[in-house]
Amino acid sequence: MRAVVIAAAVAFLVSLLGTPLAIKGFARLRAGQPIRTDGPRSHLPKQGTPTMGGVVIIVATVAAYIAGRVSLAVWPLPEPQIVQVGPSYTALVLLGLFVFCGAIGFIDDYLKVRRRNSAGLSERGKLLGQLVIGVVFGIVALSFPSTAGETVASTTLSFVRDIDWLQVGHVGAILMFIVVVVSTTNAVNLTDGLDGLATGASVAVLAAYLAIGFWQYRHWCADNAPGGYNFSGTQYCYEVRDPLEVAMLAGAAAAACIGFLWWNASPAKIFMGDTGSMALGGLIAALALATRTVLLLPIIGGLFVIITLSLIIQRISYKTTGKRVFRMSPLHHHFELVGWSEVNIVIRFWIIAGLGAAAGLGIFYGDFLAATG
Repeated sequence: MRAVVIAAAVAFLVSLLGTPLAIKGFARLRAGQPIRTDGPRSHLPKQGTPTMGGVVIIVATVAAYIAGRVSLAVWPLPEPQIVQVGPSYTALVLLGLFVFCGAIGFIDDYLKVRRRNSAGLSERGKLLGQLVIGVVFGIVALSFPSTAGETVASTTLSFVRDIDWLQVGHVGAILMFIVVVVSTTNAVNLTDGLDGLATGASVAVLAAYLAIGFWQYRHWCADNAPGGYNFSGTQYCYEVRDPLEVAMLAGAAAAACIGFLWWNASPAKIFMGDTGSMALGGLIAALALATRTVLLLPIIGGLFVIITLSLIIQRISYKTTGKRVFRMSPLHHHFELVGWSEVNIVIRFWIIAGLGAAAGLGIFYGDFLAATG
């Protein structure tokens, strides 16, 4: 727990204190956010607000992870057979998706700023980059088993744990890995349309994965079998690899988002841009895969699913009938045009995000109670 707290504290401080420096730096570089001319007119005053603030979230999270690992070296845990001294392949996959998905977003933001319009990187370019990243880290996640035989990702579809009868094989597992990464990255990216919306929603989801990762870390079994909860063994009750790394990175990213939210809340002094939203989407996808909760992710990240579905419904309706279901998609823009204030939309959507995260945690804990009862 100490390493998680240290990582979260470092991430929060780096983000809180580093964001003002980023605001000044990006403003000096004239890295202002271009605003869509066909969007809500209330967004026009935001033209020129510094963007690419996701760089701060990434730097804060990586620095926090390093601080957490240093704390483990200084104050070793009593379970050396489970927690290794150096960074693990789990951290490599989680940080890799976090940083490289963020890099795609950075390219997108850079092109928007350079061209002075909201076009940025093409959808095909984004998808190609996400596919390459998904393949590379999917292969890494399914290779290099731990001493207990666990890899970062699984060849089995999972809900609150692996579902044994839903084996997909290595090729299927890589395809599943890609689908989760691409869908989650784009879902978080779509949610980033109002001041603080994606940041606050990400805090709820990341906090849920902090709880799941730490819960998996603290529960050991003698035989590693579901239901064998005697807490005296040397293997995890959950068939996962390096759950402490998961908890540390989820906690660090959540804390970094909270520090950033201080400056990103309405009226935002800086936007995370695609740099931040795509990085957070990649990390959330990795957390779901590493904790074996792939099918639980749509519940934990329920707000992201709702907003993505609103865009899909809008496009299908317009292409098939020529009519729009919503005044504008994604969904938060519809409520803007209906007349809701930006702050009301963000707070209400945060509530939805919190309810989704709480429901996912409830299902996860309910499985534990069922197994121990």
